[in-house]
Amino acid sequence: MEQRQFAARVGSLAAVLTLAIVLTTGRVSAHVKYVTPGSDPVEVVAFLVTALSDPFTLAVLAAGGVAVAAGATLYLRLRPARRDVAVFRETMTSYRDLLPWLLRLSIGLPLVGAGFSGYFFSPVVQTTVPTFTRLFGIGVGFLLLFGFGTRLVAAAGLLAYLVGLAFEPALFLAFEYVPGLLAIALLGGGRPSADHLVSRLAAADTVYSRIDPFYRVVAVPFVRRVQPYTSLVPVVLRVGLGVSFVYLGVGQKLMNPGEALAVVAKYDLTGVVPVAPELWVVGAGLTEVLVGVALLFGAFTRGAAAVSFLLFTTTLFGLPDDPVLAHVSLFGLVSALLITGAGRFSVDARLRDAAAESGREDPPVSAD
Repeated sequence: MEQRQFAARVGSLAAVLTLAIVLTTGRVSAHVKYVTPGSDPVEVVAFLVTALSDPFTLAVLAAGGVAVAAGATLYLRLRPARRDVAVFRETMTSYRDLLPWLLRLSIGLPLVGAGFSGYFFSPVVQTTVPTFTRLFGIGVGFLLLFGFGTRLVAAAGLLAYLVGLAFEPALFLAFEYVPGLLAIALLGGGRPSADHLVSRLAAADTVYSRIDPFYRVVAVPFVRRVQPYTSLVPVVLRVGLGVSFVYLGVGQKLMNPGEALAVVAKYDLTGVVPVAPELWVVGAGLTEVLVGVALLFGAFTRGAAAVSFLLFTTTLFGLPDDPVLAHVSLFGLVSALLITGAGRFSVDARLRDAAAESGREDPPVSAD
């Protein structure tokens, strides 16, 4: 019951945040200067009307939508390469014990980079207290990398991000830190980590166990309290990443066409794929929204995570002055979703249960 209530709160928060994307886009998008020094403002409604009044653009978008829907339907009906999918899922699941380490690296590395570079979570956010910003990023980042006081450090980092977001909406560009830090707070340091080493020393009959004042009094009871919620880590990750992708598609593309068109022009993307710049912007925005919605509902989660990884890789090699370090967290979190799958309260889980009940499941295969 507590897990369902927790999941319901996560879902409600995701809905509120997704709505907030539309309400805050105007203020946030003015700060987004990752790869463009600036652009002329473009009226959103006029841009969308122009783009969607082009028959070729409409045909391409419609063909893409039909292809995605047809592909998903055919996969669910035919279930091709069942054994391959089963082996892939089994292999990914075997990495679950390394998930805390992966998450610590995914969040710790970019935080250390942010500290040394002097920005607060996102390259677009510079504070008025640079010394504190550097010490915060380096300190929290290194502690996460070492895995020392992991849950406490992750909670402190999450609180700092949320406080910063209240004053600077541009931090929404780095929203992936919320699911990442929350997942770390739930899972702890895992192994290898300093926390794991300390816990082994404190649990055994050692000299250290006689002087450690925290392990049995604080750490063990806390771990027992959060243990029932660790199964919800996949839900936290996919909902958080889903919100991030919806924001990127809506806030950074569809609702901010001036900046998006500037990126298309700067890198001559119409020379790579000879279509109208408007189609580039709308197509990229809708693709990110589609991936985000798939993650929010947990539909074909591993497939959506793989598409996300492909999008990030394309950006990495296609935009040479994009701040790569700032995207390490996204790479890590979608990699974590490849390991966990959709988890509970998802379309994938319902499809898997339905396949098991009908006897069509070939051990064990699901849509994610």
